[in-house]
Amino acid sequence: MANPTATFDTSMGSFTVEVFLDKMPITSKNFLDLAKSGFYDGLHFHRVIEGFMLQFGCPYSKDPTSSRAGTGGPPHGTIQDEHREDAKLSNKPGTLSMANTGRPNSGGSQFFINTVNNDRLDWFTPGPSKHPVFAQVTSGMEVVKAIEATPTNKAQGDRPVTPVKVNSVTVAGY
Repeated sequence: MANPTATFDTSMGSFTVEVFLDKMPITSKNFLDLAKSGFYDGLHFHRVIEGFMLQFGCPYSKDPTSSRAGTGGPPHGTIQDEHREDAKLSNKPGTLSMANTGRPNSGGSQFFINTVNNDRLDWFTPGPSKHPVFAQVTSGMEVVKAIEATPTNKAQGDRPVTPVKVNSVTVAGY
């Protein structure tokens, strides 16, 4: 059976990702359940760093000017870190990876889309950052790159000057 897909309809266009339910079942199921519930609909990218990544999934980002954007999580709380020896997926361009607070088992609803090779963030490499990859952009990478290039306000935590909204996330095959 093929993996599910999720299509993000944003204020800058659409992109689709394959969600690795077969390799990362805990993280993928968490994302898919949130997406199907409508949790992500109407949220904004709250952190965009050109040459690095786009961060998304904080419920407080529904208001793109909220000072709390980037601090929230899902209603069910955090999930277990998924560090599977049989699924060493690297933080390569176009991959989606679970964001966390830096503490173990602190991921929830926030994730980031890698726009460059960020293998230093792989859970299986040395260093403090441990971010499991759970999906990959399969179409619309030009939209991801356009979001990456949007001007940001560094003083406000790299928040886009013109808010970039995710109107909806539509899941297929789940």
